[in-house]
Amino acid sequence: MDLSALDAAVEAALPAALDELAELVAIPTVAAKPDSPMREGAEAVARLFEKRGFLAKLSDTDGAGPSCARPPVVYAEDRTAGVDAPTALLYNHYDVQPAEPLDLWNSDPWKLTQSGDFLFGRGVSDDKGHIICRLMAIDALKKTFGALPVNLKALVEGEEEVASTHLEGWMQKNAALLNADVTLWEFGGVDESGRPELLCGLRGIAYFELSVKSIAYDAHSGVGGSIFPNAAWRLVWALATLKSPDEKIQLPGHYDALKPFTEADKQMLAGLPDTEEAHWKKEMGLDAFLGGATGAEWHRRQAFEPTCTICGLTSGWQGTGSKTVMPAEASAKVDFRLVPDQTPEQVEKSLRTHLDSQGFPDVQLKLLGGQKPGRISPDHPLVQLAAKTAEEVYGVAPAVWPLSPVTGPIHPFVVGLGQPIATIGCGYPGSRVHAPGENLKISNLLDGAKHTARYLYALAQRPHSPT
Repeated sequence: MDLSALDAAVEAALPAALDELAELVAIPTVAAKPDSPMREGAEAVARLFEKRGFLAKLSDTDGAGPSCARPPVVYAEDRTAGVDAPTALLYNHYDVQPAEPLDLWNSDPWKLTQSGDFLFGRGVSDDKGHIICRLMAIDALKKTFGALPVNLKALVEGEEEVASTHLEGWMQKNAALLNADVTLWEFGGVDESGRPELLCGLRGIAYFELSVKSIAYDAHSGVGGSIFPNAAWRLVWALATLKSPDEKIQLPGHYDALKPFTEADKQMLAGLPDTEEAHWKKEMGLDAFLGGATGAEWHRRQAFEPTCTICGLTSGWQGTGSKTVMPAEASAKVDFRLVPDQTPEQVEKSLRTHLDSQGFPDVQLKLLGGQKPGRISPDHPLVQLAAKTAEEVYGVAPAVWPLSPVTGPIHPFVVGLGQPIATIGCGYPGSRVHAPGENLKISNLLDGAKHTARYLYALAQRPHSPT
């Protein structure tokens, strides 16, 4: 069928979509900050779905979150296609990363700013732009066919950027509500060359705060430098034991749970383009990557290699000028990226064991959030459908990743709900998500919405057995 009218309807939806994106970007929904207007952000998302005829509601999760804001889940549904039609679940998040450091932005991060094909603002790509991408597809389907050809459910959470702390528990309680044929994941898009990408899994994460208190208060460095224990040195010594210079993580049994790297995985990685290597070298000012990795080995390490990253260090005096003190306290944020079948619980246990065995029982350990990794077969028919419709829009077959380097709460979807996922969206490698200057290309937004619309239309044409 000629779907040019559907593509045209997506393009016609753009002006209103940019106004709605501006509304979302203006709400600083930073889940990590206790004073963020999270409920206001959730209400704005719910209104956008209600505007399109969805039944939408805010649902609180159990327990307090990492911030006092306690972001609610937005759930919305449109089942007007009927029991004989397939159902797709849209997963997104309305929370964003902090915008700091603000002086590295060229525009107000909380105001949508356009420059040519580029849109700038915190969350413009991750993930508010992807919410708008789905809404544009919904508008285009309704305009073209008079109604949605599939049933749609939407789950939009507010804690993804803080490891989706309470999402899995909420999903377990609402599993029947979330039943669907497929989940459209919260991101997707193209690589540096403009070729679409499909991701068939995500790594997990275990995020910790390590802290030490050595003396009652910061001491004069001259008085105490040679007789008082220094919290900063204590923590640095502890951190230095976590990983060796050859990048091997030193926790006991850390690699034992890794699933074997298969021949099929090797073949998929060998088929990926090498354009990202050149992009990241240029973007990060690198001459070479760790271990000199290139080609398929570069892809393997990026996706299948567990990591241990010091994300931040805090201690003593870091203000302007000098202050001769020795720190009483020190803390660090450390994340471990996990691959199947590692778990946050296993990492927490082995990290505690490691610190104790290395002589650091005084280093306090707090798990701030964790997610299990998860994968789906690239041969699943609904993943293949995403590949087919991607080629229709982009004119080239997509690159298929067996496992993505990034993290998200995929495990409760593919294992808990038993649903396949399709990564269809509007991102690209230069979007600078989590960094100053976060941006989205309007052309990518249009292509992502066209792909989403075509996928949902194609899903409706498949034989379907009501569940």
